[in-house]
Amino acid sequence: MSVHADSSNVDEKSPDKKTTVTNYAPSGPVLTVLGLCGIVVALMQTLVVPIIPQLPHLLNSTPTDTSWAVTATLLAAAVITPISGRLGDMFGKKRMLLVSLGLVVLGSAICAIAPSLVVLIIGRALQGASIGAIPLGIAIIRDVLPPKKVAGAMAVMSATLGVGGAIGLPIAAVIAQHANWHFLFVTAAALGLICVALVAFVIPESTVRRPGRFDFVGALGLTVGLITLLLPITKGGTWGWGDAKTLGLLGVSALSFLVWGWWELRRNAPLVDLRVSARPQVLFTNFASIAVGFAMYGNSLTLPQLLMAPTSTGYGLGLSMVAAGLALAPGGLVMMALSPVSARISAWQGPRITLMLGALIIGLGYTFAYFTVSSVWQVSAAGMIIGAGVGLAYSAMPALIMGAVPITESAAANGLNSLMRSIGTSTSAAIVSVVLAGMTITVGTAVIPSFEAFRATFLISIAAAVVTMVFAGLIPKQKVT
Repeated sequence: MSVHADSSNVDEKSPDKKTTVTNYAPSGPVLTVLGLCGIVVALMQTLVVPIIPQLPHLLNSTPTDTSWAVTATLLAAAVITPISGRLGDMFGKKRMLLVSLGLVVLGSAICAIAPSLVVLIIGRALQGASIGAIPLGIAIIRDVLPPKKVAGAMAVMSATLGVGGAIGLPIAAVIAQHANWHFLFVTAAALGLICVALVAFVIPESTVRRPGRFDFVGALGLTVGLITLLLPITKGGTWGWGDAKTLGLLGVSALSFLVWGWWELRRNAPLVDLRVSARPQVLFTNFASIAVGFAMYGNSLTLPQLLMAPTSTGYGLGLSMVAAGLALAPGGLVMMALSPVSARISAWQGPRITLMLGALIIGLGYTFAYFTVSSVWQVSAAGMIIGAGVGLAYSAMPALIMGAVPITESAAANGLNSLMRSIGTSTSAAIVSVVLAGMTITVGTAVIPSFEAFRATFLISIAAAVVTMVFAGLIPKQKVT
């Protein structure tokens, strides 16, 4: 199987001029393998959620310290995603996809034998660094599949980010409940190895490249800016939002991004082409991605807690972690099922309209949750409605990005878009956690969020959906062909 592309005549200033592909890859096997890879790397985000309460005992540490098992994954994913995209455009997207999946295997193996918290955090960071596989997969799809298959395939690939997180919780909970916690990571390593083998034998390497020197200074600047931004966002609730450490890091982040932007604009081959990123279709799509990521993650934080809250609260449904995960898993399946629908809507009305429709449905889902979450089926239905909206929105964003950037920058542009979603989810985690921690009730010896706290988070997520619609409305209209 081979894909031949003449990249010598690509006009990097125009996204409309494509490389000439003379032998397209079969869409079925390619999409199946890439979709599996997307789900596996997304699983890494929720893999440790079921064992977080036990980690302090298992690793002889404090809850504050063990929370780094989640934070490290988030930070690594944010930093590596745009970098791996640029390397994919330079040296080959399949090659970088294999590197990303190799990080899943390596990180999982380290976690599986981790004797201490520090070793576990190193492994979790490597797992998080693998998330770049999803934008790389989207870029591969654009390069190697027939044009009529690209829109639907990109929609499915983009949805795997939400699907993996949704189905990961019940799977991880079942494993954690019936086996030693190390087996979670043995399973992850095995899945990673399967993906490596499938990619090696099934996925062709596109010859579409954007050669040049790698922007090491730009990568370092982006790393500093992101870490000093996301670290206080994720830890601000623990440190205190007015703490000198929180404010100091945010100040360093602002200064770092200013210097980084100045550097990138002076480079002939920057890590992130800010001029392309400033195009209205790219800029407003990325802004909308932050808002969608925010709205999506509110669902992941609130609905499981509602399902697992004690019935003595008057609103809790008393489910176990496994049962709660199974109740919410249909939301992930709906997300995947609507991916082809998203592609059809985009072909009919354009991805801009699909994004707006997705945001509207997300808002309706949270509105439903605000008024009716008194039974398991109602919470599950709310999750499915929100999942449907996220599926439409997530599937539309790659199409908007791909329609506005040169094919030689597709992986980097998708990596940046994935980063915007990560910033949205991180901000959501911080704000929602503050609301839930600030409005509590006491049940026996336990302090848990009040029902009013959950309703407040639903209202915040509705506002995020409205913001998404506003940014989507600012995206320039394009002719639908």
